[in-house]
Amino acid sequence: MQSADRDQANDYDNFAEMFSAESDTSLVNAYYERPAMLALAGDVTGRRILDAGCGSGPLSAALRERGAVVTGVDASAGMLALARRRLGDDVALHVVDLCDPLPFDDGAFDDVVASLVLHYLEDWGPTLAEFRRVLRPGGRLIASVQHPFVDYAIQDPRPDYFAITSYTDEWTFNGQSFPMRFWRRPLHAMTDAFTTAGFRLAVLSEPQPDPAARELFPDDFHDLSTKICFLFFVVEVPPSATGSGD
Repeated sequence: MQSADRDQANDYDNFAEMFSAESDTSLVNAYYERPAMLALAGDVTGRRILDAGCGSGPLSAALRERGAVVTGVDASAGMLALARRRLGDDVALHVVDLCDPLPFDDGAFDDVVASLVLHYLEDWGPTLAEFRRVLRPGGRLIASVQHPFVDYAIQDPRPDYFAITSYTDEWTFNGQSFPMRFWRRPLHAMTDAFTTAGFRLAVLSEPQPDPAARELFPDDFHDLSTKICFLFFVVEVPPSATGSGD
């Protein structure tokens, strides 16, 4: 999870336990976003994976169960404490703001997963450049973001789709509200950011939720399976790439 004016907005430390408990079992997270990320990752046996914005570690845990060697980073110490509780001591976890350089060598990872993280950032450039640097040639970045069409047409509609602008939402847990700030950008700005950082687009996905959710969430499953929600990318470092800026 990404910090931004942490004393005001996006301060996951203030609601880490509540958010983790909800996201572990919610329709959107447990039966839509995480299964989609895992499906895009495919066979991860033996792959070195950086979970960028790992939160309390549910995606890291699922990747590890599938044979990956996982490292997690997050800006929230509170969320990382929950990840440590979930993952134990055999997963490396670091408090890192994704606006800052990553504490890893060039080419240290086969994959980076960024689950619902990039939409917290005003400027994707430095973060994507770091992801590109720590990935080996042929490595992948697998990312999910708020769908730009949701942001434009549904979430706080605005007159200029092409502008990169921020908006603030309120998340409520146990009757208490917490301000959350997000950055919205058009689809072409997303793909341009990936290519500028040296990636090439491999997959653009708008997946369906896990069919098991149909019986568990009968009132909400139809809406989630027929309306846009998140957008998923798989972008790759060219196999012949060398260095961090090619």
